[in-house]
Amino acid sequence: MRRAIALSTQNVTSNQGGPFGAVVVKDSQIIGEGTNRVLATNDPGAHAEVIAIREACRRLKSFELRGCEIYSSCEPCPMCMGLIYWSRADRVYYANTAADAARIGFDDAFIYSELALPPERRAVKMERVKSPEALEAFAAWEKKPDKTPY
Repeated sequence: MRRAIALSTQNVTSNQGGPFGAVVVKDSQIIGEGTNRVLATNDPGAHAEVIAIREACRRLKSFELRGCEIYSSCEPCPMCMGLIYWSRADRVYYANTAADAARIGFDDAFIYSELALPPERRAVKMERVKSPEALEAFAAWEKKPDKTPY
């Protein structure tokens, strides 16, 4: 946790992004680390957890982080939580809370409330476009004998 917090503090002074840091640990060794790089990369998805998970997966040569723990300087946002679930990490430890982040301008409450709404009622308008061609890709995946399920 000390390393994740140190990364978050360093990131404030480097002007790369927000005050967030994260590390991925396996067998007591850091295998991935990241800081918020939203401003540095003009990438709204470049959150500390995303960067750390990507580095860890690259090092492990796997899309899964089973047997790994994530240490984050702050409670992960909805996007990062989704990624953490997809990565199948065993556990997450965090320091600051979502409420702490909201107090300094990083408020995810709006996203959580939007996700609870039906797609047609969300602030970002969403509309399904039915397409048989889109289902063809799903059918091909379903029939693929050598697929790697994930």
